[in-house]
Amino acid sequence: MSFLTIDNLSLSFGDVKVLNELSLSIKKGELVTLLGPSGCGKSTLLRSIAGLVEADNGTIVIDEKEVTHINPKDREVGMVFQSYALFPNMTVEENISFGLKMKKMSNSEIQQKVQSMIQLVGLNGKERSYPRELSGGQQQRAALGRALVVEPKVLLLDEPLSALDAQIRARLQTQIREIQQKLGITMVFVTHDQEEAMAISDRIFLMNNGEIAQSGSPVEIYTRPNSEFVARFMGHYNVLNTEELQQILGLDHGLEGDLFGIRPEAFSEVSTHDDELKVTGEVQQVSLLGNIVRYQLKTGTQYFFAEHLHRSHEYTKSGDIKTLYLSKKDVIPLT
Repeated sequence: MSFLTIDNLSLSFGDVKVLNELSLSIKKGELVTLLGPSGCGKSTLLRSIAGLVEADNGTIVIDEKEVTHINPKDREVGMVFQSYALFPNMTVEENISFGLKMKKMSNSEIQQKVQSMIQLVGLNGKERSYPRELSGGQQQRAALGRALVVEPKVLLLDEPLSALDAQIRARLQTQIREIQQKLGITMVFVTHDQEEAMAISDRIFLMNNGEIAQSGSPVEIYTRPNSEFVARFMGHYNVLNTEELQQILGLDHGLEGDLFGIRPEAFSEVSTHDDELKVTGEVQQVSLLGNIVRYQLKTGTQYFFAEHLHRSHEYTKSGDIKTLYLSKKDVIPLT
């Protein structure tokens, strides 16, 4: 059953339509990600749910209560911003307790909830520290604690990790997911990072031009894109028309369609099935991407990419002829 429902939401800034009759539904306890390129409307959609901007048309329902036109403070929604927005003159403890004091809770109840939240977000020993004395990751956890302690029905996170370095981001992704699952809270997470979305989400809503281009689990979105946009955005797919595909696979590939997507890692260096397609190309470029090696190959006049796990004993170089194998099921027709 849907816990958060958005129905035909539209919003324009002047002549620019930012959200275009957008609809989606989210179950209670789900962590969903609004993913897409800059300017696609994902942050505006998040702010519409929070009540920070008001839509021109459509409805927003949270836990069977329509909140489209009610005050943000009455929506029972928490929000974590990209900039953290901590009060600089307050300690971690004071920042986290702020919302509870606004609710006029007793001091003993506030102290109990704050200490429990500090434990949950891993800020023990930092209770009396000011934001300037915290690392970026610690500031983000303090902001997360401040939003969670008031027990919102929905927690919204607007690119909360984008300013952090890769290692801290990966650690916080795991921590946010663990906290979400422990509390069973409904979370809506905004990012433009495909890997981040796939790492933390139950479902992904991939947006483009104010609309949902595709929705589904991370596996569904990544392995079965429904359009050229989704294929190019999600997985660095090789996107090929019929003529280009024929150059790579040969004229008798037996596939129907006008446009196709092939994941770079779908190309194998070893044949494992009799019905696999054989691909031969000249290596044009080799790029080492940590544990992945990306090859740019050329067959005829057509270029394509293949990716494999990096093994230090392999030294394929530009100019080498490389034979690869591809299963037909990994050639995906795109609409």
